Amino acid sequence: MPGPMDKRRFSRFLIPVLCLALALPACSTAALFSTSTPMPTPTPHPLPTLTPEPLDTGWQALESGAEQRLVRVAVGSLEERLVLVRLDPARFRFRVRYTPGAGQAVSQWAAQTPALLVVNGGYFTPEYQATGLLVSDGQTYGLSYGDFAGMFAVLPGGRVQLRWLAAQPYDAQEMLLEAVQSFPMLVKPGGVLGFPPEADDGRTARRTVIAQDRAGRILLIAAPRGAMTLHDMARWLVESDLDLDVALNLDGGQSTGLYLSTGNPLIHVDSLVAVPAVIVVERR
Repeated sequence: MPGPMDKRRFSRFLIPVLCLALALPACSTAALFSTSTPMPTPTPHPLPTLTPEPLDTGWQALESGAEQRLVRVAVGSLEERLVLVRLDPARFRFRVRYTPGAGQAVSQWAAQTPALLVVNGGYFTPEYQATGLLVSDGQTYGLSYGDFAGMFAVLPGGRVQLRWLAAQPYDAQEMLLEAVQSFPMLVKPGGVLGFPPEADDGRTARRTVIAQDRAGRILLIAAPRGAMTLHDMARWLVESDLDLDVALNLDGGQSTGLYLSTGNPLIHVDSLVAVPAVIVVERR
């Protein structure tokens, strides 16, 4: 086998021979292995046209008795993207799921049920105990809030009710199948603004709202971007075209979560912390 010196001598001999045979203008290694030949210019492809997100999708049917809607709301220099789900109580059953002493993300709650929708419930302590009255499958936990709060309840026969406790206090003798209390009232009965600007501390956060319109339908609303104060939300609800009778603020901030099992787009807003209680919407 030729050694390194033999290879160099062979190259010096071979290159002039190839240059002569191929009629190259210069007898050099650069002439043989030049990469200066221009490459063909690639054909440009147009960039895809992006469809801008609408300000308001309008109500879109999910299935019989259920609709979803996405609304962009300008709040000063910020923008919130509200997720709204509107439900006919005649077609859906509302249940409160509660695991006192333990919590999990809303996505984990949703993974355990084929329900249409799962949304976070009311306030709780660091020990995952509900701070207000809560009823799950007929079992009562905690103590009722005062008249500053509200309550969503399922009555015998499956009838649902969203009420302001100042106008209709909780009676320990009444029979509730499911219930969750929270505060403040964002819209008081009759569509009245429930949280005025002077009550607001100016803090923005993620929001979760449960509401009932004048036709009796239940709305569940999430504001996942954290751009709205409580007064911002209350004012928007009152001024919107939702025709609300009453609306209650649920636990927000890192607790906000709303999971739909169907829809286009499919809405998955997960809580950023574990929560011990959720409202589950099941098909009848």
